[in-house]
Amino acid sequence: MTRQRTVSGMRPTGSLHLGHYFGVIKNWVEMQKEMDCFFFVADWHALTSDYAEPARIKGFVPELVKDWVASGLNPEECVIFQQSLVKEHSELNLLFGMITPLGWLERCPTYKEQRDQITNKDLGNYGFLGYPVLMATDILMYRPQWVPVGQDQLPHVEMTREIARRFNFLYQTDFFPEPQARLTPEAKLPGLDGRKMSKSYNNSIYLRESMEEITPKVRGMLTDQNRLRKTDPGDPKVCNLFPYHVLMTDEATQVEICQGCTTATLGCVDCKKILLTSMERFLAPIHERRRELDARPDMVRDIINHGTERARVEAQKTMEGVRKHFHFDF
Repeated sequence: MTRQRTVSGMRPTGSLHLGHYFGVIKNWVEMQKEMDCFFFVADWHALTSDYAEPARIKGFVPELVKDWVASGLNPEECVIFQQSLVKEHSELNLLFGMITPLGWLERCPTYKEQRDQITNKDLGNYGFLGYPVLMATDILMYRPQWVPVGQDQLPHVEMTREIARRFNFLYQTDFFPEPQARLTPEAKLPGLDGRKMSKSYNNSIYLRESMEEITPKVRGMLTDQNRLRKTDPGDPKVCNLFPYHVLMTDEATQVEICQGCTTATLGCVDCKKILLTSMERFLAPIHERRRELDARPDMVRDIINHGTERARVEAQKTMEGVRKHFHFDF
């Protein structure tokens, strides 16, 4: 039986944090065992908003791959590649741009939201408006059945399905499948200050950080704001710390923490000490693999090059079919 296929990617805009791991990478690691997975470094996507700093994007490419592999992605079990090195993506993006109605892009909710919210960059460029077409290109190039996304990315997947339907309708074919969104479980991991964990909020714990860097962050974390003294009973349900325990501390210890918190027999300082122990145990194998990759930069480049070659083979097959439908198969 032919294995099903999935495609996903990340923009190289900085180091990955725990929110990325539990929200995305953990699911990728599980999926690579059950289906054919194509995971790409979306450097062209990064240019749609960070076009003024291409050198920074280039520097983040190998760092992103290191984070992925250190976190459990296996280059032998999945295809890890760099988007811009598979030139077929640019050709398909151009051709999809020819058949995508402008109104579809202007009505895209994420386009409107980001244009209004991101005020420190000029996003009045064609690339930013055409972001959904490029995303559809990256997905449909590998003709997958599934696309792992969070709730906020559903409009992009639906746009991808619409572009696939339009292509198939215009050229009377079933060449492109309509991939289904595979919703990833929401990672309920707040940032250090209680807001969403984000690089822009400066409230993140990064996968590459040492315990020496992480310890003061954890010690300063926001907890139950109603618990002013150790003798005040707390509520783990509203504590910013407890979601970390749910993800990294064993269940028996979680029960003890809940009992100690609600009965005021366990203080927040001790709770943070337990979390640091759990976090060190969780991050140790990631840090070890990361050190190996840092010591062997050629290995990272080999992973990207090998994965890119595998992706290019599939992309070339797709473009042969696309060119025939556009009558460019001279």
